[in-house]
Amino acid sequence: MAAKKGNPADETIRRAADSAHSAVDKVADVTSDTADTLNEKGQQIKHKEEQWLESVNQYVQKNPCTSIGIAVAGGFLLSRILSNR
Repeated sequence: MAAKKGNPADETIRRAADSAHSAVDKVADVTSDTADTLNEKGQQIKHKEEQWLESVNQYVQKNPCTSIGIAVAGGFLLSRILSNR
């Protein structure tokens, strides 16, 4: 007895489902890679921020008068800029 042929519509649906599944897998892989890269960059930024804050803290401890002067001047300039708006 000869094997029964499948319905052409069923075959088309199966191929479309396989293609969709493959596309979803590719998107998931790219999304995962992107998330990993963003996480790594976020960690690098956090590390740089910690280094910068440590440098600022050391500068303020070594130069307290200069630091106060810089803060006062910065506050004055910021207030002038914001008051003109």
